[in-house]
Amino acid sequence: MKKIGYLCVFVMLGLAHCEENYKKDIGSGPLVIRYPENNEKMCIDEEVQLKCTSWRFGVEANNLGPWKTIPEECDDYVEDYMLGKGYKLDLEMVSKEAGAFAASHELVNDGKDIWVFDVDETLLSNLPYYSEHGFGLELFDHIEFDKWVEKGIAPAIQASLELYQEVANLGYKIFLLTGRSIRHKGVTIENLVRSGFHDWEKLIMRNPEDHAKLATIFKSEKRNEMEKGGFRIVGNSGDQWSDLLGSSMSIRSFKLPNPMYYIP
Repeated sequence: MKKIGYLCVFVMLGLAHCEENYKKDIGSGPLVIRYPENNEKMCIDEEVQLKCTSWRFGVEANNLGPWKTIPEECDDYVEDYMLGKGYKLDLEMVSKEAGAFAASHELVNDGKDIWVFDVDETLLSNLPYYSEHGFGLELFDHIEFDKWVEKGIAPAIQASLELYQEVANLGYKIFLLTGRSIRHKGVTIENLVRSGFHDWEKLIMRNPEDHAKLATIFKSEKRNEMEKGGFRIVGNSGDQWSDLLGSSMSIRSFKLPNPMYYIP
């Protein structure tokens, strides 16, 4: 009887990671563990969770090639992450580290030390839009997204707003460098100001001749112009690697989390 008991403990421990509820039938025969019918599904869900976590790590580490949509099996995972505590904590960690670096850097005090911020998913959140479009499960639709932008109601990302204010108070000049079209300049300014962002040095957007350029090229060109103007790019915050890589990179770059879309 002891051997049977030990065997049952072993089986239970071996299957504990699936977090099943189980029922025990004790009769004259051996101890029997009866698992619910959805036991197999629960184990599969855990494997999907692990795979999607690994996929998100690959996204944030820039280890994946260009991708157009999130994996179909990761739709619930990305939604849970974006609407849960994980996304909020990750944003706070990035902003906290950026703020510590900004405070530790010795400014020259000639007005030429600058911090560059992207806009979408860096200062302003488009979660209300993406919640209606599968959190990245749907192919990106420029027309539909432009309709959202033109509403001018994207909320501030709180952790980024706090970093923005901290950087400004330290004496950095702030440049906003976004892939948004210049035709959305008015509504973008209104949205930023309404969300608490003020007193930036310059807002740089895509002109018609820039629309065919990859984001990495477009943003590198604009940072090149900043340096030619005598500015020193100390920090750069963005949710895409194309916000941060290329030429005229900052002394330190800070990648905000975003598993919903990829911009090359």
